[in-house]
Amino acid sequence: MEAWLVAHLAPVMFTSLVLFLLIGYPVAFSLAAVGMLFAWIGIGLGLLSPALLQALPDRVFGIMRNEVLLAVPFFTFMGLVLERSGMAEELLETIGQLFGRVRGGLAYAVIFVGALLAATTGVVAASVIAMGLISLPIMLRYGYDRPLAAGVIAASGTLAQIIPPSLVLIVMADVLGRSVGELYKGALIPGLLLTGLYALYVFGTSVLRPHCVPALPPETRTLRGRALAARALLTLVPPLALIFLVLGTIFIGWATPTEGGAMGAVGALLLALIKGRLTRNMLIQAMTTTAKITSFVIFILIGSSVFSLTFRGVNGDLWVEHLLTSLPGGTLGFLVFVNAMVFLLAFFLDFFEIAFIILPLLVPVADKLGIDLVWFGVLIGVNLQTSFMHPPFGFALFYLRSVAPPVVRTTEIYWGAVPFLAIQLIMVALIVGFPQIVNWGREAPAPHDTPTQVIIPNQGGGGSLLDSEDYDGLFAPPSKDVD
Repeated sequence: MEAWLVAHLAPVMFTSLVLFLLIGYPVAFSLAAVGMLFAWIGIGLGLLSPALLQALPDRVFGIMRNEVLLAVPFFTFMGLVLERSGMAEELLETIGQLFGRVRGGLAYAVIFVGALLAATTGVVAASVIAMGLISLPIMLRYGYDRPLAAGVIAASGTLAQIIPPSLVLIVMADVLGRSVGELYKGALIPGLLLTGLYALYVFGTSVLRPHCVPALPPETRTLRGRALAARALLTLVPPLALIFLVLGTIFIGWATPTEGGAMGAVGALLLALIKGRLTRNMLIQAMTTTAKITSFVIFILIGSSVFSLTFRGVNGDLWVEHLLTSLPGGTLGFLVFVNAMVFLLAFFLDFFEIAFIILPLLVPVADKLGIDLVWFGVLIGVNLQTSFMHPPFGFALFYLRSVAPPVVRTTEIYWGAVPFLAIQLIMVALIVGFPQIVNWGREAPAPHDTPTQVIIPNQGGGGSLLDSEDYDGLFAPPSKDVD
């Protein structure tokens, strides 16, 4: 039994983590507990040295010192302030008037505003809840098909997952070891194309089933001509200015994502102040929610660091690499398998869990196969959008259910999500078939990063300065002595 466990400790460890998650234990604590448990087992079996665990404190402090992760609270705070400043409400009202005369006009307005909110807030929950509260009652009042109305709102809200400044792209950049700015540049065109595909679906519905997406009656279009143009201009200027302040400065190299997030947070506060909605209660709510979300991300990252240290110590990375590189079809077979696996896992795990647990296992294999990690990250990011839309566990569907009127049945929300879930999968196929969708405008990726240096503590309390390749070698049976 002991010999079998020594030979199969990595798959047993991974299976144990899955069981912990299925039982319902919190993700961060499951990761850390499984990591520490199997570290103790590995030490007992002679596979690991106790000195390996001395790297844990440095890993935790490394996470806390990571300036890139500062972008998470900045963008979260910015999105929450904007959501409470009434910007979404004004945008939907104005764009609804602008498109109201055409069939599907309200649906186009929801998609367009969803893209704008995604580019300013980066928070799916804020977008779905805001549009669900404001636009869903109006769409139902004027005879829109209920599943289609629910699907449009949920899908448009998930654009915040892929259109910069997406929180998941920040997290994935840290896991991939690539810059946030590069992932933002790579994700911009796929995000805009996905927006266009949503609009194309609404257009097709307006042609094939016009009764499902009626135009607004003339008496409801209170703004016309110059008044409508002036209102649209005044309503669009603030979010567009904020988008340039945040994304424009990042793309042209004037600011890092962390600095851009800080400027966006200040800009959101100024917009709320101008609208007269910058109150003490709003600030307390925004800061409290920001602290909760940021703590959630950091604790999962710490737990995943504990898990990955032990997992690599028992050669789990080699087991995963052998498992994935032996797939038929080479690189294409790997991509098909990975995307199918992420799609299925998204039924049960949310995007943070997949990014922290699954992605670190896939990155070394993708790098070994010569896959550009920025392109790979954007591909997985688009696929992770499906985690928000999967019936019956999609978070966007939960958010919409919480604010939808009782007349909209839960099954209608689920059926409304299905076409947009298919569109997201089509976007995944397009990225695989046409990599230039992501790579357009980007510099040619370097084949490998410059090796970083890390300090490995010795038993005497000192440390040795090693290149990352040597550090990685500590996890496999050593072929040379390391002080």
